[in-house]
This record gives sequence, structure tokens and C-alpha cells, in this order.
Amino acid sequence: MRTAPFHRGGAWIAALACLPVLVACGLGPNPVTSAVSGKEAPVAAAAADLVPVTVQVPPGLDAAPFDEPREALVPPGWTLSVSARIPDARLAAWTPDGELLVSVPDAGRVVLLSPTGEQRPLLEGLTRPHGLAFSPDGGTLYVAESNRVGTYTWAGGTATPAGVAVDGLPDADSPDLRGAYGHQLKSVATGPDGAVYVSVGSTGNISVEDLSATPPRASILRVPPGGGPAEPFAVGVRNGTGLAVAPDGAVWSAVNGRDNVPYPYDRPYGDASGSSLGQVIDAYVSDHPAEPLARLTAGRNLGWPYCNPDPDTEPGVAGSPQDLADVPLVADAEMNPGGRELDCTTLAPMEQSFPAHSAPLGLSFTSGVLPGPYADGALAGVHGSWNADPPVAPEVSFFPYRGGAMGPQQTLVGGFQDPSGARWGRPVAAVAGPDGAVYITDDDAGAVYRLAPPA
Repeated sequence: MRTAPFHRGGAWIAALACLPVLVACGLGPNPVTSAVSGKEAPVAAAAADLVPVTVQVPPGLDAAPFDEPREALVPPGWTLSVSARIPDARLAAWTPDGELLVSVPDAGRVVLLSPTGEQRPLLEGLTRPHGLAFSPDGGTLYVAESNRVGTYTWAGGTATPAGVAVDGLPDADSPDLRGAYGHQLKSVATGPDGAVYVSVGSTGNISVEDLSATPPRASILRVPPGGGPAEPFAVGVRNGTGLAVAPDGAVWSAVNGRDNVPYPYDRPYGDASGSSLGQVIDAYVSDHPAEPLARLTAGRNLGWPYCNPDPDTEPGVAGSPQDLADVPLVADAEMNPGGRELDCTTLAPMEQSFPAHSAPLGLSFTSGVLPGPYADGALAGVHGSWNADPPVAPEVSFFPYRGGAMGPQQTLVGGFQDPSGARWGRPVAAVAGPDGAVYITDDDAGAVYRLAPPA
């Protein structure tokens, strides 16, 4: 089997080449988009200090899209290389031994990239495995399948089935849903006290019945330390795929907001002659709603589907500047006209947010591993939009995190989208490694990248 180098502590280590190509399914829309409005598509969210570099591709890993040179945007002096090819690679986690686990939901497996150069399936025959997390002591691996969270004893690079932390989670195979489940992939995180958190996405865009389901969908569930029934921890979380616990123990979620949001104000929008209330206006949809990066606390409600984060500094005004910090919520004109279902002003604003339709997926924290301005913060894989024109660019984002406060979004890696809107990759997750680099999964390119700071 062909190997390709991947660094660890300055030494060359091998990561093996492609698994058999798999057909993507059940992961939501993943189109190649183009800007039809005539506006240039952005290549990154906030990339003023980044520089273009050619992605380094070792021999044997140069199948499409790397059969031609690809250019990315990274901080000055950093490099980006392809470390492994894993079709449909999704979330990732480091083992206590310094091995990288990558989930492949469509193949039903978790892949291990070991420091000895081996790439092998660690677990197979699972039901759409997605989220991966270890217990605080490193002895238990949690794998979030679409219908449960399984537990595995971790020792010596092996995962031995040990039980189930959460069972009976809803997915497309649930009899009452009859295959209608748009956000069935689950994510999992563990707190310093051993509590387990699992995301349960909504079945659709505005499926209000999710709120009264058992367990509630569009929620984050919590299993107490030592085990027990999973209980709702936060609700109104449309699709909190990004789920991570900060070094201070705070639980954070990066959330995919609703699509095709109607204009929520009883006034004209732009050049309209009458009230635009309740109308689905492409220009408004492209910029709304903001997608939250929210600190979750017991009982918090993020508002979906009744309330949407509105980042406009001049609410309802076309072309308004946006402030993506402390974003207030406004009533959804379709689901909550006049606030009759829920008074959105009673809900806490979103601490930070991504631009509308960014589609944040993986979320992780890093502390003391990366240099300089990236030493302490959150890393997010931004998959990029389908419901915006021009399309939001895929990227890896960094948010500074100090004293429990989340700073504004910065682009750490961009350039996956060109000004026409065409894309060659879509990051899913980014995790800082023990070698001081960041490892990034890309389900569209079928790759794991190594982002390395200057030596």
C-alpha cells in the first residue's frame, strides 16, 4: 500500500493513500456553486493578512482535485500539504497516543491514521458514525452514530466495544420519520467532569414538531457524569454540528441556521413600493440569518424555528453593515409572526456568529499549541453555502478565546473557492495536533491536510 509523509514532531511519518472511492450520500447538498448575481464570489471571510501558497501534494495522492495545482490562502510563512486521501472524510479527533481518528459516515467506519504510517479502519459496520470524543482520562472513546453514541475502551491503538452512552436517537431509519431527516449526523463532546454532550439536528428547515419529539430534535442532549438518561441541555439549536468543550469547561456550538428566511419587518425592503413582510427575497436571504457560535448553558434556547439572529446594524435596511458579535434575535415572519409563539427579545443574543449560510461543521479548541495570535481559540470548518448569492466561501476559521469570551472570526485557511464561485474543496473539521500543526478534513476533496506554521 502506498504511503505519503506526514510530520510529527519534526520527523517524517507516513499516512497511507486512498481508500476505495465512495459515493457521497445523505450528507446534504454539496453542489459546485457559481455566482449568478454578477457579483464576484468571496474566496474567504476575512483574509486580509493571508498569502497564497501552492498546496503540496506527495506522489500517489495526486488524484482529483489535486491532478492540477491548487492554491490556498494561509498566514505568511505557513504551508498546506495533503497528508492523506480519505473519501468523504468528516470529523476528526486525536487519540491519547497521538493518532488521528477520522469519521466516514457514508462508509460506516472510523479510520485511524497512526504515527507509524498506517491508515486502517479502526471501526467498521457502524450506522453513519460522525462525532468522535474521548473521556477526560483518555480511556473511553465515544462515537456518535446517527442512532446512538457508542462507547469503546481505548488501549494500545485499539477500540474495544464497551457499551452505549445514549441509545434510541432519531435518524432516517426511525419509523415515525420514514426517511425524512435532513440533519441526522450527530456530534459528540465531553466535559472535564465526564458529562457527554450530543447534538441532535432538526429533521428539516423549519420542522417545528422537532421541539416536542422525544428526545427533542434540534437540541443538544447531556448525559451526566457516570452515565444516565440523556436530557435536553439546550434547545432551539437547528443543526449544532459544531460541538466542542472549551478548556474552561464551557460548551459551545456552531450552528447551521435556516434557509430561505422571509423578510421579518413590516416595511419595504430596498426599492420595494410596499411592505415586504413575509416575502422571500433573494438579496435578503443571501445575508440572513447569521449562523451562531453560541455558548450553551443548561436550559438555553437558541430560538429556532421561531427566532433568527439578525446581525444588521440597521435592521431591515438593504445593504446594512453587519455586526456578528452579540447578535440579537428577531421573530421569524413565517413561524412566529408578531412574536405570537415566542418573544425573541427574551432570548440571549448570540455571542459570536458566522455570516449567513456559512455552514459551520466541525468545531474544536486549541490552547498553547499554535504560535502567536492563534495560540488560544476555536477552530471551525466552514463548509460554504448553497443558499446565498454570491456563495459564501469554504474555509477554516479561527476565533480567539480568552477569559471565556469569543473574539471575531478570522480566516485561517481560505482559497477553496474562486471568484466565479467554483470550489475545489470544502473543509469539515480542523484539529490542532501534538506536532504543532493543524489537521483539516475535507469531504469534498476526500483529503486530510496538514497546515504547518513556520518552523
